[in-house]
Amino acid sequence: MMGNDFLKHVPLFQHLSDEDRVRLAGSIKLQSLKKGEILFNKGGAGDALYIIKKGKIKIFLSSHAGDEVLLAIFSEADFFGEMALLDGMPRSADAIAIEPTELLLLNRNDFISFLNHNSNAVQAVLQSLSQRLRRTDDILEDTCFLQISERFAKKLVELAMQHGRREGDVIFIDLSLTQKDMASMVGATRESINKELRTLREKGLVSIQENMICIHNLERLKRRAH
Repeated sequence: MMGNDFLKHVPLFQHLSDEDRVRLAGSIKLQSLKKGEILFNKGGAGDALYIIKKGKIKIFLSSHAGDEVLLAIFSEADFFGEMALLDGMPRSADAIAIEPTELLLLNRNDFISFLNHNSNAVQAVLQSLSQRLRRTDDILEDTCFLQISERFAKKLVELAMQHGRREGDVIFIDLSLTQKDMASMVGATRESINKELRTLREKGLVSIQENMICIHNLERLKRRAH
């Protein structure tokens, strides 16, 4: 059984009473993934909600030719997979662990029952879906109206804020992202991202160390994003 100490820190469950969290914990299962292990594929049955206890999950779309579009990266206390549970449709994307990851699983019947008895949780799910739709709108707007340099700088700032680890004046983004990953996140080519990284290194804003992106001046990077 999953104790409720961790559940208190998950936004989806924060408004529950201790009693309700203990009851919910009895329905939750644990799953561990190794780095690079697939959690689910597009088209698979959407039969569980996932909450990340530890680690990171990459959500992406892939083509038959092997090309990928990176949609999102989720980390500790984030939840995902709710869309397929709500509409009964298959998974809309692929999910893979980008580092050793521990997940909490809530199956579809328990999730629907949980929502039926917790209006605050319904609001949290709707808010999450709304934020993800707005993020999609932002990506489309940026692709249409911003130059690649602005889009890339904006994405680096976003990654730094969501996943960065600050040590002194440097922010480390330890996500093992390839140039191809970064290109897919901003709708650009790998070659153009290579060029942008070279420019940012020359300006002293960014460096790459052992597959980690290092942000040396976040404020200047923010100005470059507008």
